[in-house]
Amino acid sequence: MEYMKEALKEAYEGIKAKHGGPFGSVVVKDGKIVGRGHNRVLLKHDPTCHGEMEAIRDACKNLGTHDLTGCEIYTTAEPCPMCLGAILWSNMSKAYYGCNVNDTDKIGFRDDRFYDYLKGGNDILTLEENDREECLKLFEDYLKDTGAERY
Repeated sequence: MEYMKEALKEAYEGIKAKHGGPFGSVVVKDGKIVGRGHNRVLLKHDPTCHGEMEAIRDACKNLGTHDLTGCEIYTTAEPCPMCLGAILWSNMSKAYYGCNVNDTDKIGFRDDRFYDYLKGGNDILTLEENDREECLKLFEDYLKDTGAERY
């Protein structure tokens, strides 16, 4: 596909520049590419700079919005849980990917550990509630200050 070829170009650009792993993405709206990104984890020393995240940030900046309703993303590998969350939060309704989680595992990336964690299959992170009452007050203040109906 035309758009996947552009995602591949992004990935190759990142590999050549030694920015990070072989992950590139483009966000498309109404037949036009509105956002591009490739993995820049090594370049930026930031574990959130996956190709999808970079493309979503670029699309939001270019469109002047945080809402990517009507957009779709093309990415060289199945989105990890973080990128999947960002795709969902951005309101895109379609994601196309090239390689799957098993393919990603074969080249040394550990997405399967995170999927296992989400299923309750391992203990790589401990989550613990802390000072809920004060945080609930913060939420109440937010509702008062913004007039929002829910949080």
